[in-house]
Formats: sequence, C-alpha cells, structure tokens
Amino acid sequence: MTKVKVILGGAFLALLVSTGWQLAACELAYFELQDELKDIASLNRARIGMAPPSSDDDLREAVIDKARSHDIALDPKRVIVRRSGSTDAPVVYLAADYRARIKLPGYSILMHFHPTSGNRR
Repeated sequence: MTKVKVILGGAFLALLVSTGWQLAACELAYFELQDELKDIASLNRARIGMAPPSSDDDLREAVIDKARSHDIALDPKRVIVRRSGSTDAPVVYLAADYRARIKLPGYSILMHFHPTSGNRR
C-alpha cells in the first residue's frame, strides 16, 4: 500500500511540475513579447536616423518575427498597428492577440494572451 501511495504521489507531483513549467513558459513568452512590442513601438531607430520610418506592414512583420522567436505563432490579422501624433513625433500602438495551449494527459487548456505596447492613444 505504501508503494502505491509513493507512486501515485510521484505521478501527481510530476503532473504538477509539468503543468507549472508550461504555464511559466507561456507567461514568460508573453512578458518578453510585450517588452519587445514596447521597443518596436518606440521607433528609436527611425528617430535617431538609423532607419527610415517603418510602414504598418513593416511593424506588423517585426512583431510576427519577435513572436516567432518565442515560439508564438501569430497571424498577421491578429496584430494591431495604430498610429497617432504628428509626423515629427509619431506615436505607435502595437497589440497582438494569440492563444497558447497547455497540454495535460487527456486534457488541454487554451490560454488567451493580448500583449500591447502600452502607449495607446
């Protein structure tokens, strides 16, 4: 009876660790992508003259590339690019919308994420 309890306890602990690991990985990817959205939206390279101003499609592609580096598959239709401000001082708002699947034995959980650049106007 003690061996059965140890085996069941070990299996339960392994399930908890696996689930926690997947949740932590999804949350970490979300926070890293949100930080990178803020960097892209700041348009620092264009402001200091290192690159020409980016079009909406260029910004959208940059977001998709950053997401891909975190193993996040983004559809271009799920990336929002909004511009405001003047041509001298543009303000860019970026957002993405995606889902991540947490896989458990016989069950899966679908988590929804919506990272943004944060400077919405």
